Amino acid sequence: MQTILIVDDEKNYPKILGEVIKEEGFRPVTASSGLEALDVIKSNHIDLVLTDVMMPCMDGISLLSQIKELVPDMPVIIMTAHGSVERAVEAMQNGAYTYILKPFDNETLIAHIQKAISIHAIVKENSFLREAVTVQYNFCNIIGKSKPMQELYSIIKKVAPTGANILIEGESGTGKELAAKSIHYNSPRKNAPLISVNCSAFAETLLESELFGHEKGAFTGASAMKKGRFELADHGSIFLDEVGELPLNIQVKLLRVLQEKNIERVGGTVPIAIDFRLIAATNRNLEEEVKKGRFREDLYYRLNVVKAVMPALRDRKGDIPLLIKHFLEKYSHERKLTEQLESLEPLEGVSPEAARMLFDYTWPGNVRELENLIERAVILSTGKFITPADLPLQIRKGISSQLNLDGIPANAGLNETLAAVEKRMLQKAMAQAGNIQTKAAEILGIGKSGLNQKLKKYGL
Repeated sequence: MQTILIVDDEKNYPKILGEVIKEEGFRPVTASSGLEALDVIKSNHIDLVLTDVMMPCMDGISLLSQIKELVPDMPVIIMTAHGSVERAVEAMQNGAYTYILKPFDNETLIAHIQKAISIHAIVKENSFLREAVTVQYNFCNIIGKSKPMQELYSIIKKVAPTGANILIEGESGTGKELAAKSIHYNSPRKNAPLISVNCSAFAETLLESELFGHEKGAFTGASAMKKGRFELADHGSIFLDEVGELPLNIQVKLLRVLQEKNIERVGGTVPIAIDFRLIAATNRNLEEEVKKGRFREDLYYRLNVVKAVMPALRDRKGDIPLLIKHFLEKYSHERKLTEQLESLEPLEGVSPEAARMLFDYTWPGNVRELENLIERAVILSTGKFITPADLPLQIRKGISSQLNLDGIPANAGLNETLAAVEKRMLQKAMAQAGNIQTKAAEILGIGKSGLNQKLKKYGL
C-alpha cells in the first residue's frame, strides 16, 4: 500500500483528503506544516507528497525544494486556492509533478496521484534498474507483474502440463511466441522439438508442403522427399503463428490432421501417424473471421480449447520499468565499444523525463516496439542516463505538449481557459479511443463515470 503525505495548515482539510485517499487504497499520513512534513519524510517511507502552497513559516514551494534535496525523485503535487500561472510555473520549475487548484473534484485528484505514483515507480525501479528482475515476475522470459500478466501466468501454468490445444490471442508485438515457448518448455514435451511456422510467411502454393512435407517428384522441383513441420514436431509441439492467415483449403487439411493425428505428405498416399501438441496464435479476432466466412468454425473450436490473451503494453504500463531494465541489460554490451572509444561513463538507466515519456506513450507496436526503442537509445546515448534527446520523435510527440502559456490572452478567465483545455482533451481522447468510453477514460486517467459527467457537461 502506497503512503501519501498530506501537508496543509488548515485543521480539518488533511483529514477530509485522507478519507478520500484511503477509499482509493492508499495510506494517508498528515502534517500541518512544512517542518513537520520534513520530519515525517525523514522517518517514514513516503510515496507521494500532496502539499498546500500558502502555509506559515515554510510555504509549499520552499517545502518542495527541501523535499527534492532529501529525496530527488519524490513526486510532489502542489495544491492551492491562491493559484496563478506564475506560481504554477514556479512549482513545475522546482520539480513538482503537477499543480492543482482548489476546489478540485476528488476524481481529478486521484487520477493525478495514481499517474504520479506509476511514473515514480518507473524512476525507482530504474534507479535506475540496478537490481535484478525478480524471478517471480519473469516466467520463461515473459516479463511482467501486472494483473493481466499474472492471469496469463496462471493460464500457462495450468495448461502447460496438459496436451490441450491452446489459442494465444494478442496484438502484434505482445509476445505471443514467448508464451508459446513458455507452454512448451513447461510441459512434458520440453525435451522434444518446438517447431514454429509463420503462416503468413509462405505463399499458398508452398504452405501445404511446408506444413505436411512432400514426396520426391510430387511437383516440379521436388527432387527429394521432404518432411513437413508437423512431422518434425513429432513427440513435441508445433506453433502456428498468425493462424488466421491460413487459406481455407489449408484449414480443411489442418482440421483433418487435428482430428486424426496423422498427415499425408504432398504426393503421398500413406498416412503418417504423429504425436504433437498444437499451439496457435493470431492477432485477428477469429470469432469475427468465422462470422465473415474467412475461418472455419469447426477449426476455430478445435484450436480454441484453451485461450490465452496477451495484453497490449498500454494495458499493463506498470510492467514498463521491468521491461526497460530487461532490455537495458540485454543490449548493454552494444554500448561497451562506444564507451571505450569515446571514454563515456557506463549507462545507468533512464532519466525521469524520458521515463515519463515512455510511460505516457501509447505503444502501438507493444513490447517489440519498446525493445527496439531501448536498443536504439542504448546505442545513441552518450550520458549516464537515457534522456528525451535519445528517444525517437514519435515518442517525444506522443506525450501531451506543454501548455503555451504565453499564447493565453492576458484577459483570459481561468475557468474559461481550463474548460476549453478540458473539452479539447476529451475530444482527442474519444477520437483516439474510437469513441469507446472505457478506453477514453483509461487514456485520460479518470473513471468512466467521471468521463460520462464531463461528456455531458460539454455536450459531447
